[in-house]
Amino acid sequence: MPNDAMPQLQAPLTINWAINNSCNFACSHCYSREDTHEELARDVLYACLEKVSKAGVFSINFGGGEPLLHPHLLEIASFASGLGLRVSMNSNGWLIDHDKAAALKQAGFSKVGISVDSHLPDVHDSFRGVAGSHARALSALAHLKLVGIVTSISTVICRINSTTIDELVALAQHSKVGQLNFHNFKCSGLGMANKDSLDLSPEEWKDFYRGAIAAKHSVKGLDISLDDPIIALLDARDAGSLVKGSVCGKLSLNIKANGDMTPCGFIPIVIGNIVRDDLRQVWKESAVLEKMRNKQPTGKCSGCSKYEDCLGGCTARALALTGDMNSPDPHCWGSEPS
Repeated sequence: MPNDAMPQLQAPLTINWAINNSCNFACSHCYSREDTHEELARDVLYACLEKVSKAGVFSINFGGGEPLLHPHLLEIASFASGLGLRVSMNSNGWLIDHDKAAALKQAGFSKVGISVDSHLPDVHDSFRGVAGSHARALSALAHLKLVGIVTSISTVICRINSTTIDELVALAQHSKVGQLNFHNFKCSGLGMANKDSLDLSPEEWKDFYRGAIAAKHSVKGLDISLDDPIIALLDARDAGSLVKGSVCGKLSLNIKANGDMTPCGFIPIVIGNIVRDDLRQVWKESAVLEKMRNKQPTGKCSGCSKYEDCLGGCTARALALTGDMNSPDPHCWGSEPS
């Protein structure tokens, strides 16, 4: 049995599907900007969505690139929703006005997350590479809320915002979103190229998570989501979580624009293709997923009292920076066991 003691699901609960590579932004941390693979035709996507639904997947979260640049997004989402799939999306918000928000609601989107990386417009705009993007993101949230779509804010934590937790929380409350997602910085794509200027030191990550956990416990009416397994070092992992360690390859799977399946968007290891391969078979038999589900402690993880909950932290980050998914997460502030 996997080392987090959870029976393996027959299929992922959620698929994060990057249906296009095109984007109208130039983000400093983008993981997919260098992905130039061709995109699947609409009819092929329909067939793939039918396969995914029949396999038992519960929800699809569309991403990219910027998914709203896909010419058939609304039709694809409507088709997926008609299959019984719960449909959501992550967007930079630039293209969402009232009419687009209403069309997204009509297409079956139940939730849309908008990226906002700073309470300061100029800082956000510089990070995202487009002047005016902060104002458009907040406007998008208002339009989405008005038509009845559940909204959230996604914030990539890095050097531009790690000490502004209170301000980010206030922004989320002012925008009346239900959830604020603090995403740990990944060293993938441009994130790797810019890691020296954007990533935090392990001690800085510790300070950030102490503050974020305090906010999570004290702020009412806002779900502050922390997706980093290393918060187990601060005894902050959710006791009700379905899995320990990373959820990638255990609860979720990533599909790229050309149909390639990877464990997550930040792990560029292709384990199959949704067009030609059986999803359940890949999910069950992939040697890469098996290794991720059964990580072995190495280095300072060996003998660490938190390893059972943390399972080495973020697998994508460890793989990107060390070449070994079993290596300790480079963000970990824990010391070598004595």
